[in-house]
Amino acid sequence: MYGAAAADDDSAADIRKDAPMRFNPKARLDTSRVRDSGRGGGLGGGSAGIPIPGGTMAGGGIGTLIVIVLIFVLSQCMGGGVGLPTGGGQAQGGTDTSRMDDSERYANCKTGADAEGDVDCARIGVENSLYSYWSQETPELGAEFTPAQMRTFSGAVSTGCGQASSQVGPFYCPADQTIYLDTTFFDDVLESQLGGQGGEFVEPYVIGHEYGHHIQNLLGIMGQVRTQKGPESDAVRLELQADCFAGVWTRAATGTADESGVKIFAEVNEQDITEALDSAKAVGDDRIQQRSGGGVNPEGWTHGSSEQRMRWFNAGYESGDPSACDTFNATEL
Repeated sequence: MYGAAAADDDSAADIRKDAPMRFNPKARLDTSRVRDSGRGGGLGGGSAGIPIPGGTMAGGGIGTLIVIVLIFVLSQCMGGGVGLPTGGGQAQGGTDTSRMDDSERYANCKTGADAEGDVDCARIGVENSLYSYWSQETPELGAEFTPAQMRTFSGAVSTGCGQASSQVGPFYCPADQTIYLDTTFFDDVLESQLGGQGGEFVEPYVIGHEYGHHIQNLLGIMGQVRTQKGPESDAVRLELQADCFAGVWTRAATGTADESGVKIFAEVNEQDITEALDSAKAVGDDRIQQRSGGGVNPEGWTHGSSEQRMRWFNAGYESGDPSACDTFNATEL
């Protein structure tokens, strides 16, 4: 199990308040699990939305954005158990996304030095760190580890869960065990529409959250979500647990290493944590409801309030232990 690693020659790890996230320039980046579809993503450049069960196509309003993502994911899930099982669950999916189209967007991402100077390569570094952490941690939780794939796109993309447009925002599809990410989300939606402050650790927080959903899928947690709305619903518990898993990984990030054992991150500092918490706050259900012009209605929540999302990220970060993330058995969220 990783902890908050001490500094060594490959990892200048003292946390500072005045510097952003830094990658270790000696780390080697592995791009094999990340692909980019470019514009259109197999949909002919269209902007197809996701059908909402019993509803209409995705409209892109900030009041419906997160709800659509959740319905989209939950409609694909089945099997397994809730909480943090000791025996592992039945994961959905396994589609080989390496056979999908690839724009070669990440071809120049070779080292941590590339990650330090390029946002695309930084994305590879984050994925490599998540892979490093969860490949060791997942068996300790009782499940076999298979890595999530990650696919970036622009406009629209075909997935194992159906067709998706950029209006949906980042999401995880259990049917093909892939994280999908239109990178314009961070500027166009999270900052412009939802009022997030931005920063270098915003995207790592989001990717960490989506990778948390992959771990839930491997553990069989996703398939037992029955109630999809409300402040105590299974859906909210699922999302808060993914936030907590993101916090756990953040705590462990400076202890993660590439395949040769070289540390990936040089540091994760207080500024990074502040940016992650601000992002969690921006995507709280109550915050989204307020910014969409309506009143706060907890019965419509699918992801949890801003306060809850920040609190559970902190719970993971402060403990550094996935077992502290059992939201399904928590008496208070």
